[in-house]
Amino acid sequence: MDAILKSQAEHLAREMGTRVTTLDDLNGLMRAMMTTARERMLNTEMDVHLGRRTETTVTDNPTPDAPTTNATERVSAAPKSRRNGHSQKTVSGDLGDLQLRTPRDRNGTFEPQLVATGPRRLDGFDEKILALYAKGLTTRDIQDIVKDLYGVEVSPARVSEITTDLDAEVTAWRTRRLEGVWPIVYLDGIVVHVRGENGRVSPHTMYVAIGVNLQGRKELLGLWLSEAEGPKFWLSCLTDLKSRGVSDMFVVCVDGLSGLPEAIRAAFPRTKVQLCIVHRVRAARKYVTDSDSREVAADLKTIYPSATVLEAEEARETFATKWDAKYPTIVKPWRATWADIVTRFEFPGAIRKAIYTTNALESVNRVIRTFTRNRKPYPNAGRARKLVYLAIHEASKTWTMPIVGWKAARNHFAIVFEGRIPTRPPN
Repeated sequence: MDAILKSQAEHLAREMGTRVTTLDDLNGLMRAMMTTARERMLNTEMDVHLGRRTETTVTDNPTPDAPTTNATERVSAAPKSRRNGHSQKTVSGDLGDLQLRTPRDRNGTFEPQLVATGPRRLDGFDEKILALYAKGLTTRDIQDIVKDLYGVEVSPARVSEITTDLDAEVTAWRTRRLEGVWPIVYLDGIVVHVRGENGRVSPHTMYVAIGVNLQGRKELLGLWLSEAEGPKFWLSCLTDLKSRGVSDMFVVCVDGLSGLPEAIRAAFPRTKVQLCIVHRVRAARKYVTDSDSREVAADLKTIYPSATVLEAEEARETFATKWDAKYPTIVKPWRATWADIVTRFEFPGAIRKAIYTTNALESVNRVIRTFTRNRKPYPNAGRARKLVYLAIHEASKTWTMPIVGWKAARNHFAIVFEGRIPTRPPN
Protein backbone atom coordinates (compact mmCIF):
# COMPACT_ATOMS: atom_id res chain seq x y z
CA MET A 1 0.00 0.00 0.00
CA ASP A 2 2.84 2.41 0.85
CA ALA A 3 4.27 2.01 -2.67
CA ILE A 4 0.91 2.85 -4.24
CA LEU A 5 0.43 5.88 -1.98
CA LYS A 6 3.92 7.13 -2.72
CA SER A 7 3.49 6.70 -6.47
CA GLN A 8 0.14 8.48 -6.48
CA ALA A 9 1.44 11.28 -4.23
CA GLU A 10 4.47 11.90 -6.45
CA HIS A 11 2.27 12.02 -9.54
CA LEU A 12 -0.27 14.36 -7.95
CA ALA A 13 2.43 16.49 -6.38
CA ARG A 14 4.02 17.05 -9.80
CA GLU A 15 0.65 18.08 -11.20
CA MET A 16 -0.24 20.28 -8.24
CA GLY A 17 3.23 21.35 -7.17
CA THR A 18 2.61 25.05 -7.57
CA ARG A 19 -0.64 24.82 -5.63
CA VAL A 20 0.49 22.90 -2.54
CA THR A 21 1.10 26.02 -0.47
CA THR A 22 -1.44 25.73 2.36
CA LEU A 23 -2.67 23.09 4.74
CA ASP A 24 -5.94 22.88 2.76
CA ASP A 25 -3.92 22.22 -0.40
CA LEU A 26 -2.05 19.45 1.36
CA ASN A 27 -5.26 17.91 2.69
CA GLY A 28 -6.80 18.07 -0.79
CA LEU A 29 -3.75 16.38 -2.25
CA MET A 30 -3.88 13.68 0.40
CA ARG A 31 -7.62 13.11 -0.16
CA ALA A 32 -7.09 12.70 -3.89
CA MET A 33 -4.17 10.39 -3.29
CA MET A 34 -6.03 8.26 -0.77
CA THR A 35 -9.11 8.04 -2.99
CA THR A 36 -7.16 6.95 -6.07
CA ALA A 37 -5.03 4.45 -4.15
CA ARG A 38 -7.99 2.87 -2.39
CA GLU A 39 -10.05 2.57 -5.57
CA ARG A 40 -7.11 0.86 -7.28
CA MET A 41 -6.81 -1.56 -4.35
CA LEU A 42 -10.56 -2.23 -4.45
CA ASN A 43 -10.32 -3.10 -8.13
CA THR A 44 -7.40 -5.41 -7.42
CA GLU A 45 -9.47 -7.09 -4.73
CA MET A 46 -12.26 -7.60 -7.27
CA ASP A 47 -9.82 -9.17 -9.75
CA VAL A 48 -8.67 -11.60 -7.09
CA HIS A 49 -12.27 -12.32 -6.10
CA LEU A 50 -13.21 -13.12 -9.69
CA GLY A 51 -10.15 -15.30 -10.13
CA ARG A 52 -8.66 -13.10 -12.81
CA ARG A 53 -5.47 -12.35 -10.91
CA THR A 54 -3.57 -14.37 -8.37
CA GLU A 55 0.11 -13.60 -8.81
CA THR A 56 2.50 -11.93 -11.21
CA THR A 57 6.21 -12.70 -11.16
CA VAL A 58 8.73 -10.45 -12.90
CA THR A 59 12.29 -11.64 -13.45
CA ASP A 60 13.61 -8.46 -15.10
CA ASN A 61 13.40 -4.81 -14.06
CA PRO A 62 11.68 -3.12 -17.01
CA THR A 63 11.80 0.57 -17.62
CA PRO A 64 8.55 2.53 -17.66
CA ASP A 65 8.71 2.77 -21.49
CA ALA A 66 9.73 -0.83 -22.18
CA PRO A 67 7.50 -3.89 -22.03
CA THR A 68 7.94 -6.37 -19.22
CA THR A 69 10.10 -9.32 -20.20
CA ASN A 70 10.33 -12.82 -18.82
CA ALA A 71 7.09 -12.34 -16.95
CA THR A 72 4.67 -15.08 -16.02
CA GLU A 73 1.12 -14.63 -14.79
CA ARG A 74 -0.98 -17.36 -13.29
CA VAL A 75 -4.65 -17.06 -14.11
CA SER A 76 -7.32 -19.24 -12.56
CA ALA A 77 -10.16 -20.92 -14.36
CA ALA A 78 -12.88 -18.82 -15.95
CA PRO A 79 -14.68 -16.74 -13.32
CA LYS A 80 -18.11 -17.83 -12.18
CA SER A 81 -19.19 -14.21 -11.89
CA ARG A 82 -18.28 -10.94 -13.56
CA ARG A 83 -18.15 -7.25 -12.87
CA ASN A 84 -21.37 -5.32 -12.62
CA GLY A 85 -20.49 -1.63 -12.40
CA HIS A 86 -19.75 0.33 -9.25
CA SER A 87 -21.50 1.63 -6.18
CA GLN A 88 -20.71 4.87 -4.40
CA LYS A 89 -19.54 4.73 -0.80
CA THR A 90 -18.59 7.59 1.48
CA VAL A 91 -15.99 6.93 4.16
CA SER A 92 -14.98 9.54 6.69
CA GLY A 93 -11.54 10.30 8.05
CA ASP A 94 -9.53 13.13 9.53
CA LEU A 95 -8.88 14.40 6.01
CA GLY A 96 -12.62 14.67 5.39
CA ASP A 97 -15.05 12.49 3.44
CA LEU A 98 -13.74 10.29 0.63
CA GLN A 99 -16.12 9.30 -2.18
CA LEU A 100 -15.09 5.82 -3.32
CA ARG A 101 -16.34 3.92 -6.37
CA THR A 102 -16.57 0.36 -5.08
CA PRO A 103 -16.77 -2.36 -7.77
CA ARG A 104 -19.67 -4.82 -7.75
CA ASP A 105 -19.96 -8.34 -9.14
CA ARG A 106 -23.01 -9.85 -10.85
CA ASN A 107 -23.57 -12.45 -8.11
CA GLY A 108 -23.29 -9.89 -5.30
CA THR A 109 -20.69 -11.97 -3.43
CA PHE A 110 -17.84 -9.45 -3.40
CA GLU A 111 -16.97 -8.36 0.15
CA PRO A 112 -14.01 -5.94 0.01
CA GLN A 113 -11.56 -6.10 2.89
CA LEU A 114 -10.23 -2.57 2.43
CA VAL A 115 -13.62 -0.91 2.93
CA ALA A 116 -15.77 -3.59 4.49
CA THR A 117 -19.56 -3.42 4.37
CA GLY A 118 -20.82 -1.27 7.25
CA PRO A 119 -17.81 0.74 8.49
CA ARG A 120 -17.79 4.32 7.28
CA ARG A 121 -14.51 5.55 8.72
CA LEU A 122 -10.90 5.21 7.58
CA ASP A 123 -7.78 5.98 9.53
CA GLY A 124 -6.76 9.47 8.46
CA PHE A 125 -3.55 11.26 7.82
CA ASP A 126 -3.94 13.31 11.01
CA GLU A 127 -3.99 10.17 13.12
CA LYS A 128 -0.76 9.00 11.55
CA ILE A 129 0.86 12.36 12.28
CA LEU A 130 -0.29 12.15 15.91
CA ALA A 131 1.00 8.59 16.18
CA LEU A 132 4.42 9.77 15.02
CA TYR A 133 4.25 12.56 17.61
CA ALA A 134 3.39 10.01 20.27
CA LYS A 135 6.56 8.09 19.42
CA GLY A 136 8.61 11.18 20.20
CA LEU A 137 9.45 12.26 16.65
CA THR A 138 10.07 15.94 16.00
CA THR A 139 8.21 17.93 13.36
CA ARG A 140 11.30 17.78 11.17
CA ASP A 141 11.42 13.99 11.56
CA ILE A 142 7.80 13.82 10.43
CA GLN A 143 8.54 16.20 7.56
CA ASP A 144 11.20 13.77 6.31
CA ILE A 145 8.90 10.78 6.64
CA VAL A 146 6.09 12.50 4.72
CA LYS A 147 8.54 13.42 1.97
CA ASP A 148 9.97 9.88 1.76
CA LEU A 149 6.58 8.15 1.74
CA TYR A 150 4.43 10.59 -0.20
CA GLY A 151 6.85 12.80 -2.13
CA VAL A 152 5.31 15.97 -0.67
CA GLU A 153 7.32 18.84 0.80
CA VAL A 154 5.73 19.91 4.09
CA SER A 155 7.28 22.46 6.41
CA PRO A 156 7.58 21.68 10.13
CA ALA A 157 5.20 24.56 10.81
CA ARG A 158 2.53 22.96 8.63
CA VAL A 159 3.02 19.57 10.30
CA SER A 160 2.45 21.33 13.61
CA GLU A 161 -0.75 22.87 12.26
CA ILE A 162 -2.14 19.39 11.68
CA THR A 163 -2.06 18.85 15.46
CA THR A 164 -3.98 22.04 16.19
CA ASP A 165 -7.12 20.14 17.18
CA LEU A 166 -5.05 18.31 19.76
CA ASP A 167 -4.88 21.48 21.83
CA ALA A 168 -8.62 21.34 22.39
CA GLU A 169 -8.38 17.65 23.23
CA VAL A 170 -5.66 18.24 25.82
CA THR A 171 -7.61 21.15 27.34
CA ALA A 172 -10.75 19.01 27.58
CA TRP A 173 -8.74 16.20 29.18
CA ARG A 174 -7.06 18.51 31.71
CA THR A 175 -10.41 19.94 32.81
CA ARG A 176 -12.50 16.75 32.70
CA ARG A 177 -14.50 15.62 35.74
CA LEU A 178 -12.96 12.83 37.80
CA GLU A 179 -14.38 10.14 40.01
CA GLY A 180 -14.76 11.19 43.64
CA VAL A 181 -12.84 8.43 45.44
CA TRP A 182 -9.38 7.11 44.60
CA PRO A 183 -7.95 4.38 46.88
CA ILE A 184 -4.35 4.90 45.72
CA VAL A 185 -2.72 7.93 44.08
CA TYR A 186 0.91 8.28 42.97
CA LEU A 187 2.51 11.73 42.72
CA ASP A 188 5.86 12.61 41.23
CA GLY A 189 7.70 15.31 39.32
CA ILE A 190 10.29 15.10 36.56
CA VAL A 191 12.51 17.86 35.23
CA VAL A 192 12.18 18.81 31.55
CA HIS A 193 13.78 21.67 29.64
CA VAL A 194 11.50 24.22 28.00
CA ARG A 195 12.24 27.28 25.89
CA GLY A 196 10.53 30.35 27.34
CA GLU A 197 9.04 33.38 25.61
CA ASN A 198 12.37 35.19 25.99
CA GLY A 199 14.08 32.42 24.01
CA ARG A 200 15.96 31.09 27.02
CA VAL A 201 15.88 27.41 27.91
CA SER A 202 15.18 26.69 31.57
CA PRO A 203 14.38 23.60 33.66
CA HIS A 204 10.70 23.05 34.41
CA THR A 205 9.02 20.37 36.48
CA MET A 206 6.34 18.21 34.89
CA TYR A 207 4.07 17.15 37.76
CA VAL A 208 2.32 13.82 37.22
CA ALA A 209 -0.58 12.20 39.11
CA ILE A 210 -1.74 8.62 38.51
CA GLY A 211 -4.68 7.15 40.38
CA VAL A 212 -5.93 3.63 41.00
CA ASN A 213 -9.71 3.67 40.80
CA LEU A 214 -12.22 1.54 42.70
CA GLN A 215 -11.92 -1.15 40.03
CA GLY A 216 -8.16 -1.35 40.57
CA ARG A 217 -7.20 0.18 37.23
CA LYS A 218 -4.64 2.93 36.76
CA GLU A 219 -5.57 6.24 35.19
CA LEU A 220 -3.58 9.38 34.50
CA LEU A 221 -5.31 12.10 36.53
CA GLY A 222 -3.32 15.17 35.65
CA LEU A 223 -0.25 16.85 34.20
CA TRP A 224 1.00 20.23 35.36
CA LEU A 225 4.08 22.21 34.38
CA SER A 226 5.95 24.72 36.52
CA GLU A 227 9.36 26.36 36.53
CA ALA A 228 9.96 25.32 40.13
CA GLU A 229 9.18 22.20 42.14
CA GLY A 230 7.81 22.81 45.61
CA PRO A 231 4.97 22.23 48.08
CA LYS A 232 3.13 25.41 47.04
CA PHE A 233 2.72 24.25 43.47
CA TRP A 234 1.90 20.71 44.57
CA LEU A 235 -0.90 22.19 46.68
CA SER A 236 -2.26 23.93 43.58
CA CYS A 237 -2.19 20.60 41.71
CA LEU A 238 -4.11 18.88 44.50
CA THR A 239 -6.58 21.77 44.61
CA ASP A 240 -7.10 21.32 40.87
CA LEU A 241 -7.96 17.65 41.42
CA LYS A 242 -10.48 18.66 44.10
CA SER A 243 -12.10 21.22 41.79
CA ARG A 244 -12.55 18.47 39.19
CA GLY A 245 -14.42 16.19 41.53
CA VAL A 246 -11.88 14.29 43.64
CA SER A 247 -13.24 14.22 47.19
CA ASP A 248 -11.14 11.51 48.83
CA MET A 249 -7.84 9.70 48.42
CA PHE A 250 -7.00 6.88 50.83
CA VAL A 251 -3.23 6.52 50.34
CA VAL A 252 -0.92 8.81 48.37
CA CYS A 253 2.50 7.46 47.42
CA VAL A 254 5.33 9.96 46.95
CA ASP A 255 9.09 9.85 46.56
CA GLY A 256 9.98 12.09 49.49
CA LEU A 257 9.86 15.52 47.88
CA SER A 258 10.28 18.19 50.53
CA GLY A 259 6.97 19.61 51.75
CA LEU A 260 4.81 17.28 49.64
CA PRO A 261 3.34 15.26 52.56
CA GLU A 262 2.31 18.53 54.22
CA ALA A 263 0.67 19.74 50.99
CA ILE A 264 -1.27 16.47 50.74
CA ARG A 265 -2.54 16.74 54.31
CA ALA A 266 -3.55 20.35 53.76
CA ALA A 267 -5.70 19.42 50.75
CA PHE A 268 -6.90 16.01 51.98
CA PRO A 269 -6.64 15.86 55.81
CA ARG A 270 -7.80 12.23 56.07
CA THR A 271 -5.34 10.90 53.46
CA LYS A 272 -2.44 8.68 54.51
CA VAL A 273 0.99 9.28 53.00
CA GLN A 274 3.41 6.51 52.04
CA LEU A 275 6.98 7.39 51.12
CA CYS A 276 8.47 5.32 48.32
CA ILE A 277 10.78 2.75 49.90
CA VAL A 278 12.81 2.35 46.70
CA HIS A 279 13.59 6.08 46.69
CA ARG A 280 14.51 5.92 50.40
CA VAL A 281 17.05 3.18 49.70
CA ARG A 282 18.47 5.02 46.67
CA ALA A 283 18.81 8.21 48.69
CA ALA A 284 20.67 6.36 51.43
CA ARG A 285 23.13 4.76 49.03
CA LYS A 286 24.15 8.17 47.67
CA TYR A 287 26.06 8.80 50.91
CA VAL A 288 27.77 5.41 51.00
CA THR A 289 31.08 4.38 49.49
CA ASP A 290 31.03 1.80 46.72
CA SER A 291 32.63 -0.78 48.99
CA ASP A 292 29.79 -0.47 51.55
CA SER A 293 26.90 0.12 49.15
CA ARG A 294 25.71 -3.48 48.78
CA GLU A 295 25.99 -4.21 52.49
CA VAL A 296 24.03 -1.08 53.42
CA ALA A 297 21.31 -1.98 50.91
CA ALA A 298 21.10 -5.51 52.31
CA ASP A 299 20.79 -4.18 55.86
CA LEU A 300 18.08 -1.72 54.84
CA LYS A 301 16.22 -4.64 53.31
CA THR A 302 15.78 -6.08 56.80
CA ILE A 303 13.60 -3.07 57.70
CA TYR A 304 10.83 -2.63 55.16
CA PRO A 305 9.90 -6.31 54.48
CA SER A 306 9.12 -6.77 58.20
CA ALA A 307 5.75 -8.21 59.15
CA THR A 308 4.89 -5.54 61.73
CA VAL A 309 5.84 -1.99 62.68
CA LEU A 310 7.51 -3.28 65.86
CA GLU A 311 9.75 -5.64 63.87
CA ALA A 312 10.57 -2.82 61.45
CA GLU A 313 11.55 -0.49 64.32
CA GLU A 314 13.81 -3.13 65.83
CA ALA A 315 15.47 -3.69 62.44
CA ARG A 316 15.89 0.08 62.02
CA GLU A 317 17.67 0.41 65.38
CA THR A 318 19.91 -2.56 64.57
CA PHE A 319 20.80 -0.82 61.31
CA ALA A 320 21.46 2.45 63.19
CA THR A 321 23.74 0.73 65.72
CA LYS A 322 25.84 -0.68 62.90
CA TRP A 323 26.04 2.35 60.59
CA ASP A 324 25.19 5.53 62.51
CA ALA A 325 28.77 6.29 63.48
CA LYS A 326 30.06 5.95 59.93
CA TYR A 327 27.04 7.31 58.00
CA PRO A 328 24.88 9.50 60.28
CA THR A 329 23.18 11.10 57.26
CA ILE A 330 21.54 7.73 56.43
CA VAL A 331 19.76 6.96 59.68
CA LYS A 332 18.47 10.47 60.41
CA PRO A 333 16.05 10.71 57.42
CA TRP A 334 14.58 7.28 58.19
CA ARG A 335 13.82 8.35 61.75
CA ALA A 336 12.52 11.80 60.75
CA THR A 337 10.03 10.42 58.20
CA TRP A 338 9.27 7.13 59.96
CA ALA A 339 5.53 7.80 60.30
CA ASP A 340 5.19 8.07 56.53
CA ILE A 341 7.45 5.08 55.89
CA VAL A 342 5.42 2.61 57.99
CA THR A 343 1.97 3.50 56.63
CA ARG A 344 2.11 0.31 54.56
CA PHE A 345 2.13 -1.84 57.72
CA GLU A 346 -1.51 -0.88 58.30
CA PHE A 347 -2.48 -2.99 55.30
CA PRO A 348 -2.27 -6.60 54.14
CA GLY A 349 0.24 -7.87 51.60
CA ALA A 350 -1.77 -7.01 48.48
CA ILE A 351 -1.99 -3.32 49.45
CA ARG A 352 1.56 -3.14 50.81
CA LYS A 353 2.92 -4.32 47.48
CA ALA A 354 0.89 -1.70 45.62
CA ILE A 355 1.96 1.27 47.74
CA TYR A 356 5.51 0.65 48.89
CA THR A 357 6.96 2.21 45.73
CA THR A 358 6.04 4.80 43.10
CA ASN A 359 7.21 2.46 40.33
CA ALA A 360 3.79 2.94 38.69
CA LEU A 361 5.09 6.41 37.83
CA GLU A 362 8.55 5.27 36.81
CA SER A 363 7.25 3.86 33.51
CA VAL A 364 5.52 7.19 32.84
CA ASN A 365 8.72 9.07 33.66
CA ARG A 366 10.64 6.86 31.24
CA VAL A 367 8.23 7.90 28.50
CA ILE A 368 8.79 11.56 29.38
CA ARG A 369 12.56 11.06 29.41
CA THR A 370 12.34 9.46 25.96
CA PHE A 371 10.65 12.62 24.73
CA THR A 372 13.28 14.72 26.46
CA ARG A 373 16.04 12.84 24.64
CA ASN A 374 14.34 13.37 21.28
CA ARG A 375 13.44 16.98 21.99
CA LYS A 376 16.13 19.13 23.57
CA PRO A 377 14.48 21.37 24.53
CA TYR A 378 10.69 21.53 24.26
CA PRO A 379 9.85 24.58 22.10
CA ASN A 380 7.36 26.00 24.64
CA ALA A 381 5.30 25.05 27.69
CA GLY A 382 2.13 24.35 25.72
CA ARG A 383 3.93 22.01 23.33
CA ALA A 384 5.58 20.22 26.26
CA ARG A 385 2.21 19.49 27.86
CA LYS A 386 0.72 18.42 24.53
CA LEU A 387 3.50 16.06 23.57
CA VAL A 388 3.86 14.50 27.02
CA TYR A 389 0.09 13.99 27.06
CA LEU A 390 0.33 12.15 23.72
CA ALA A 391 3.19 9.96 24.93
CA ILE A 392 1.48 9.00 28.19
CA HIS A 393 -1.83 8.48 26.40
CA GLU A 394 -0.02 5.99 24.18
CA ALA A 395 1.62 4.28 27.17
CA SER A 396 -1.68 4.05 29.08
CA LYS A 397 -3.11 1.73 26.42
CA THR A 398 -1.45 -1.10 28.35
CA TRP A 399 -3.30 -0.22 31.57
CA THR A 400 -6.13 -2.64 30.91
CA MET A 401 -6.04 -4.94 33.93
CA PRO A 402 -6.58 -4.28 37.67
CA ILE A 403 -3.49 -4.35 39.86
CA VAL A 404 -2.62 -7.79 41.23
CA GLY A 405 -4.70 -8.88 44.22
CA TRP A 406 -7.12 -5.98 43.88
CA LYS A 407 -10.26 -7.73 45.16
CA ALA A 408 -8.59 -8.61 48.47
CA ALA A 409 -7.09 -5.12 48.66
CA ARG A 410 -10.45 -3.44 48.06
CA ASN A 411 -12.10 -5.52 50.77
CA HIS A 412 -9.46 -4.33 53.22
CA PHE A 413 -9.85 -0.74 52.09
CA ALA A 414 -13.58 -1.07 52.81
CA ILE A 415 -12.79 -2.09 56.40
CA VAL A 416 -10.01 0.41 57.12
CA PHE A 417 -11.79 3.30 55.41
CA GLU A 418 -15.30 2.34 56.47
CA GLY A 419 -17.98 4.65 55.11
CA ARG A 420 -15.63 6.30 52.59
CA ILE A 421 -16.25 3.94 49.68
CA PRO A 422 -19.41 4.73 47.68
CA THR A 423 -22.13 2.12 48.05
CA ARG A 424 -22.57 2.17 44.26
CA PRO A 425 -19.12 2.57 42.72
CA PRO A 426 -18.93 3.39 39.02
CA ASN A 427 -18.75 0.41 36.69
